[in-house]
Amino acid sequence: MKVVITPRGFANYGEKALKQFDANGIDVDFNQTGLPYSADVLLEKSKDADGLIVGVDTIDKDFLDACPNLKVICKFGVGTDNIDLEYAAEKNIFIGKTLGTNTNAVAEHVLSLMFMDAKNLFSSAKQVKEGNWIKETGRELKGKTLGIIGFGAIGQRLAKQVSGLGMEVLVYDVIEIDKKIKEESKVKEVSYDEILQDSDYLSLHVPLNSSTKNLISGYELKKMKSTACLVNSARGGVVNEEALLNALKNGIIRSAMFDVFSQEPPVENIELLKLDQFILTPHTASRTEESEQRTCHLATSIVMEKLLVGGDKK
Repeated sequence: MKVVITPRGFANYGEKALKQFDANGIDVDFNQTGLPYSADVLLEKSKDADGLIVGVDTIDKDFLDACPNLKVICKFGVGTDNIDLEYAAEKNIFIGKTLGTNTNAVAEHVLSLMFMDAKNLFSSAKQVKEGNWIKETGRELKGKTLGIIGFGAIGQRLAKQVSGLGMEVLVYDVIEIDKKIKEESKVKEVSYDEILQDSDYLSLHVPLNSSTKNLISGYELKKMKSTACLVNSARGGVVNEEALLNALKNGIIRSAMFDVFSQEPPVENIELLKLDQFILTPHTASRTEESEQRTCHLATSIVMEKLLVGGDKK
């Protein structure tokens, strides 16, 4: 049996996991290039593969048809919008994802972006490097309201992290939130309009699908406070970037702090990136040494279980 692994994290943090494959007689082809595989390279490597562990690689119908031996695909993360799930199900290919391994990493990254925004850390540090000693006035997170749209594991962890800062936390989810979880997290569940209108920081934690595409667009941005900051560590497509550009240029909201973008990496001359009030990190919220190790371990366990033991697809 053969498994192809594309995430570069395995080269740095997957030594124990790779030994598990070897001990069970599974051949592994893992990415040691330090760069993402091109579509052609990935397809060539995967034609005879029984299992895949993938990151943001596009796994579409044509790819699946070209890989007749595939039994399991595991996402190195949780967002599966890059995989044709319906067609994989038709071909009886199990799709796994590494739930929970990067929860803390993403929540900490969001909190870091909030601090960066509140304290003007990026612009202040940039000014000093350029030889300027400009003392900008920031603001405190204490007493501010954080709105969390999508109250899953990451949203819940973020709520607990900011509770010690003295922030009020509002939450909204299309799925009913368990009363016990709300009480333990010390949050208030509100309507969609309320969370837009009342949040000083609005953090998005939803998957990208047909229901969440452009979830935040012109209408929603106009509902927000003019002093609000929009934080997106989910997927680029959940925010209409043209509407966001208009909102930032015209003072409809104050700032936006993103870790994701509709096209990654962004094409050149993106006007949003030229704005001081827009910050984009390169989709690294989930990437910590600890989370990479946990994700390597869980992805390996999922793939080996399906290849060696089998089981019904989910």
